[in-house]
Amino acid sequence: MARSLKKGPYIDERILKRLVGAKQGSKFKTWSRESTIFPEMVGFTFEVHNGKTHIPVFITENMVGHKLGEFSPTRKFYRHGGKMAKDQEAAAAAAEKARLNAAKEPAKK
Repeated sequence: MARSLKKGPYIDERILKRLVGAKQGSKFKTWSRESTIFPEMVGFTFEVHNGKTHIPVFITENMVGHKLGEFSPTRKFYRHGGKMAKDQEAAAAAAEKARLNAAKEPAKK
């Protein structure tokens, strides 16, 4: 849900204090996932906590206006299971192996 326009964007005060006088390319650890990305943050790397570890996020111009937490996913996708997925993986591995063998044979001749 978006923040009210009359309140303005939110940024943690500790982040602003660190940015003042910091060199371009510096790294900052933060737990403030709800902080909005400001133009002054471009070029810095923030290590955003995802609940388990800190994930490095390099801030670019396209990220301005978004929240820091959007770039640090909290859930890890493993894969969809089932017999069909296992068969597809096996077929893809066999095709890759055949392609590699085909590439090696002309080099030997």
